[in-house]
Amino acid sequence: MSELRKRQGAASRIERAVRDLIGISLPVGLTAWDGSTAGPPGSPRVVLRNRRALRHVLFSPGELGLARAYVSGDLDVEGDLAEGLRRCWAAFREQRAGRVRFGPAQWRRLLAEAFALGAVGPRPAPPAGEAKPSGRLHSRRRDREVIAHHYDTGNEFYELLLDPSMAYSSGYWTGDGDDYGLAEAQRDKLDLICRKLGLTEGTRLLDVGCGWGSLILHAARHHGVRATGVTLSAQQAAHIRGRVDELGLQELVEVRLQDYREIDDQPFDAVASIEMGEHVGESQYPVYAAALHRLLRSGGTLLIQQMSRAGNAPGGGAFIEAYIAADMSMVPVGRTLGHLEEAGLEIRDVQAMREHYARTVAVWARTLEDDWERAVALLGVEQARTWRLYLAGGGLAFEENRMGVNQIVAVKNAAAPHRGNVR
Repeated sequence: MSELRKRQGAASRIERAVRDLIGISLPVGLTAWDGSTAGPPGSPRVVLRNRRALRHVLFSPGELGLARAYVSGDLDVEGDLAEGLRRCWAAFREQRAGRVRFGPAQWRRLLAEAFALGAVGPRPAPPAGEAKPSGRLHSRRRDREVIAHHYDTGNEFYELLLDPSMAYSSGYWTGDGDDYGLAEAQRDKLDLICRKLGLTEGTRLLDVGCGWGSLILHAARHHGVRATGVTLSAQQAAHIRGRVDELGLQELVEVRLQDYREIDDQPFDAVASIEMGEHVGESQYPVYAAALHRLLRSGGTLLIQQMSRAGNAPGGGAFIEAYIAADMSMVPVGRTLGHLEEAGLEIRDVQAMREHYARTVAVWARTLEDDWERAVALLGVEQARTWRLYLAGGGLAFEENRMGVNQIVAVKNAAAPHRGNVR
C-alpha cells in the first residue's frame, strides 16, 4: 500500500472522529485492518485487527468495550502497553476536564462513521472469561462465585506469577540491589504486619481472606502463633493444607473454607485482613467491620491492608469488575476509617504504601512477560491477555496515584463498645 493510501484509509478516518467527538488528538499510533496508519510516530501503536474491534466499542463505549476488543485479540498493542495507557490517560487529563458526553448529534456522527467504515453489525460476543455473577449482591453464594472466578484460576499460574510465599498483595520494599527482590519485599511486608500486631508465641491469630496462606504460615514459623486462616477459594485452601503438611505446622495452622460472617470461635488476640476488604462491598462494610470487632478480644489488635481510590471512582473500574474482581469496591481511606470507628475500633496507625504496590505490580508484569508462553499454556490466550492488561493498567493506577493501598492498625478498646451494624 502506498504511503498516501495508508494516510487516507480507515485509520485517518478514525483519527478525525476521535478528534471531533472526544476532543483529543490520538496519543498513540494507530494501524487499521486495511493497513492504513495514523497518530504520532515513535509511540506504542494500537492495531485494529478487524472491524469487529470497533463494534466492541460501539456497543460498549469506553473502557469495557476497549477491554473486550483487547482481550479477544481484535485489538492489539505493539510496543509498551503500559506506556500506551499512560499516554492515553495523560491526553484525557490534559485536554478533557470531565467525562465525554454524547448528545444526539454526536451519536449520529458516530453511527455515520461506523457505517462508512463497515463496522456496523451484530454485537460481538464478550470474551469467555468475563465474569457473570448471579444472585443478590454480596450474598454468601454470590461472593463465593466471584472469589472462585479470580482465585481459582489455578494454583500453577499463581505459583508462576507470585513469590515463593504466594503473597498476592503489595510487598514492602526496604532495599535495592541484585540480592533484594520481590521475595524479600514480601518477607519484609509479613514481618511488618507481625510487628504491628505484636505477635508472640502462643498468640491466637485470625487471617480473614488468607489467600494462599503467606501470613499465617510466616507467623506460625517465625513467631510461634496459633494461626487460623479463612478463604472462599477451594484451591487456596488446598495449597495451604499442602504447605502445612510440608512444614510440619499441623499443630499451629488451620485453614477453613469459610465466609467471614460464619466465624464463631472468637475471641482472637489479633486479626488481620490483607486486601480482602475490597471484595466486601461498601454496602456490606459495616457488617464486615462489626465482624472484625466481634472476633477480637478486648484490647486485641486489628491490621487491615486495603486498596483505596478517590471518591469520584469508588469501584474497581469496568474492566476490573468484568474480568478480575466483580462487585469490587475501593473507596477513600477516610471512609474505611469511618466504618471501623463506627464499629467501635480505635484507629492507631495508617501507613500509605502506594509506591510499594507500583513496584510490586511491575515485578508481576515482568514475570508474566518473561513466562508468557507458560502463562498461555496454563490460562489460554484470552485469560493471559486479561492478566497482561490488568497488570499494566493496575501498575499505572498506583504509579499515578489513582489508586492507593494502606495498612490500618486499630484496637478493640473496652471503653468504646460496638456501635455499628450487627446483622
